[in-house]
Parts: sequence; C-alpha cells; structure tokens
Amino acid sequence: MKIALLEDELSQAETLVAQLKENGHDCEHFETGKSFLYSVLHNSYDLLILDWQLPDIEGTEVLRQVRAEMNWRVPVLFLTQRDSEADIITALDAGADDYLVKPARIGELTARINALSRRLGTEQAEQEELEIGPYVINLSKRTIISSGEEVSLTDKDFDLAVFMFQNIGRLLSRDFLLERVWGISSNINTRTVDTHVSRLRRKLNIKPENGFRIKTIYQHGYRLERGGD
Repeated sequence: MKIALLEDELSQAETLVAQLKENGHDCEHFETGKSFLYSVLHNSYDLLILDWQLPDIEGTEVLRQVRAEMNWRVPVLFLTQRDSEADIITALDAGADDYLVKPARIGELTARINALSRRLGTEQAEQEELEIGPYVINLSKRTIISSGEEVSLTDKDFDLAVFMFQNIGRLLSRDFLLERVWGISSNINTRTVDTHVSRLRRKLNIKPENGFRIKTIYQHGYRLERGGD
C-alpha cells in the first residue's frame, strides 16, 4: 500500500516509515498538516495515518478537510497519544476509520492496516453492479452500458473505467494508475494512460452533459468528477 504518514516527531516518524517499508508498504512522511494536505490533494494514496497534535493544524481538522475537499473514501487511521474516550469519539465522528494509541506495536499497526485494506476491498467486491448516472457497470460480465447501449471496450479500458468510477473525486496519478490497472510499479515514461483515458472519454461519452467529466490535473494525472464539480 502507498501510505501518507502525518507525524511531527521525527524520530517516531523515521521508525514508523522503516517498519512499514519492511512490511512491504511505500510510506511518505510529512511533518505539518499543510504539507500533508498539499500532497494528498495532488497525489494518490491507499491509506492515511494521522497524528493529532501538530505544529500548525490539529489532526482532526486535517481529516475534516480531507473528507470535505476530496470526495473519496481513502481509509484513515489515527495514531496518537490521546487516549480518552472523548478523543476517540471525536476522531471517528470526524471521519476516521480506526484509532490506535501510541506507542504503536508494529504487529498491531500492520494488522489494522491490513484490516482496513481488506474492508475496502470487500466493499468493492460485494458490488456486483454499479449504477452511476447513465452508466451501468457489471463487474462479473465485464460490461458497461451507457445510456442503454453496451459499449465496446478492451480489457484495460474496462479495468481503467471501473477503477476511476470506484474513485470518483480522487486524484489518480499516472504512476498510480499504471501500478493499479496495468501492474507496472516502476516509474517509466509512457503515454499509455493518456491514450486510454482519452479513449474512455470518447467511448463512454464522458462530459458534463452526461453528469461526469475527467479533469486533467497538470503534471499529476486525472480525476473523474461529477457534473460541474
């Protein structure tokens, strides 16, 4: 998983990043809420880990901004020294998916990360058919019907469409799409993603009049948005 870690204590952050990488995760560390929010708004992550006490913005406010400004359900885990019932309730009500009190044991942290990943995967897997605006996506038959007519798509076109519709409002970088849709994890210079996105726009007639648009984010990637969002 690609993880964004918000932690202002450098020694704790370095330990966490090293442990998470040993367990197969790609983890990026941020010391301030502002730097964290900027990166999350311009990059793609599978999981966010937030501290509460920060030098500029409280972790709960960071979480509120993530949920308010980014219409996508990335799992969020709070990792903090605050252990009162009231604090836990506040974080969960703000949109956190889990809460862990420091100091975190790496085994428990890894287990909770895996549980959040499974939960997200299960939620998506249970959806046999997605009905989104004029589109009906059948995941088992691998078909997409647009305005009542089935659209002819290649396997990768279909996989890309499903991934984008499952992440409406989420900024998806080209590297992230290459990794998730094509299984390519190395940074390579390719226009494969651009070509497929352009084809999806045309074949699915994705435009504001149909309730959606694919917005190109300069030097970053793409975001599927509803209507005139």
